[in-house]
Amino acid sequence: MAMPQALLEELVTANHILASEGVVDAFGHISVRHPDDPDRYFLSRARPPERVELADIMEFTLRGEPVDARGRKPYLERFIHGAIYEARPDVQSVVHNHSRSVVPFAVTGAPLRPVVHSCATIGFDIPTWDAQDRFGDTTLLVSDMEMGRDLATVLARNRSALMRGHGCTVVGGSIKEAVYTAVYLEVNANLQLQASHLGPITFLTEGEVDKICARLRDGLPGEGFARAWEYWRGRAEAARA
Repeated sequence: MAMPQALLEELVTANHILASEGVVDAFGHISVRHPDDPDRYFLSRARPPERVELADIMEFTLRGEPVDARGRKPYLERFIHGAIYEARPDVQSVVHNHSRSVVPFAVTGAPLRPVVHSCATIGFDIPTWDAQDRFGDTTLLVSDMEMGRDLATVLARNRSALMRGHGCTVVGGSIKEAVYTAVYLEVNANLQLQASHLGPITFLTEGEVDKICARLRDGLPGEGFARAWEYWRGRAEAARA
């Protein structure tokens, strides 16, 4: 099966963007489903996202088994990706990270909801997965398919899920959409934290969220996800120059 070169290059760029925008640091990862085989996906070997190159990209089965490891060490938490692809045929890309403004919402029970139109893709309701509920005391890392499937169950049909004491996971119908959502989940968390000091917050309504997301998905070339991608790609390239 031929390797989708352009898609893999986009995946490399996505790693650099997420690092440049402060969504990931030494840890965190993004994957994309294989365009010709829905039971496979691509993900970098275990490496800081900012340093990911094309040669680092590995192919996996949904159970997290490398197709051709060639001595490359995979991310421990690759099971997040496979379990979500298994449960959600609509998902084409998955981002897992420890976005710092998001973590407070994952450990307090305070609801995280969109406060500005550009952040609507995070979803109206964002559930929180707690490994303690089913697995008791763990390292909080999603280290096998059982934990990955439990996370996927909590994510359900949502676009984002918080992870208690850990971070968050977001999904998208494309790499660009997943990156957009991951970036704006961090932005929204930061803005919501700031707004919480000023008074009661007026969140976006569920209807507003649905209409904004539909507009972004159906946007013309150069709008929505594509425009944001162009901007962030330029910033990432400048940072690496």
